[in-house]
Amino acid sequence: MRYSAIMDTNVAIVANGRSPQAGISCVENCIAQLLDIRERSRMLIDESGLILEEYRRHLSPSGQPGPGDAFFKWLWSNQANQEYCLQVPITPSEERGFEEFPSDPELAQFDRADRKFVAVALASGESVQILNASDTDWWIYRDALSQHGITVNFICPELMG
Repeated sequence: MRYSAIMDTNVAIVANGRSPQAGISCVENCIAQLLDIRERSRMLIDESGLILEEYRRHLSPSGQPGPGDAFFKWLWSNQANQEYCLQVPITPSEERGFEEFPSDPELAQFDRADRKFVAVALASGESVQILNASDTDWWIYRDALSQHGITVNFICPELMG
């Protein structure tokens, strides 16, 4: 049985070695996480394509030259294969970014660009981890997100301090 995962774009960017603050162990952990997703997970993305579009802005769909690019190529090729990828509908909202994003004053300043990941997690109705490598916003809001059932897996906790 595959577990469900959502990945912030920074995980693949770090895996590609394009995040100066990330040391070699962080890069290696991100690469290992991408391989684990391919083998044991099902990626959750939004059916409107916002997550894939963000990945495309930062990663190469040719799969080269880095492991993050190779992961993106794999995901792109498997986006319609429900064994590996589930497309979840989310509803845009002027106020919160997405209707599915919690209406919570504690999350009012949470990065609007990352709200799609939270919305997909909540709309899926599944127990899901959001993977993060280098974005401290997830760390700052981890307690408030947890109150809404969001679990964040900090792949590189040394970057959160």
